[in-house]
Amino acid sequence: MPDEAFIHIVRVDIDPEHEAAFNAWYEQRHFPDLLACPGWLSAKRFVSIGEGPKYAAIYEVAGRWAFETPEFLKVKGFGPFESLVKNFMRIQLKPMSGSA
Repeated sequence: MPDEAFIHIVRVDIDPEHEAAFNAWYEQRHFPDLLACPGWLSAKRFVSIGEGPKYAAIYEVAGRWAFETPEFLKVKGFGPFESLVKNFMRIQLKPMSGSA
């Protein structure tokens, strides 16, 4: 199977007393750090209007190799919020053939 681009989705919860700091860190530090890594093409955050963890981040990644670069290994995870994140979920999706 070739190493092709895919969508990487992360969903998490965090206690309300840490939300403001977590959201600021995510937007101001985590996204720029990740997008500076080779193979991390785009990033966008969402808040749930239904079931499951409250926050979601959707990334476009050039291939599985992007998870193995020294740059990514330095910034992966939730930094100062690692022990505070709850209900972590991950899904990785590849395009179906013929999709535009």
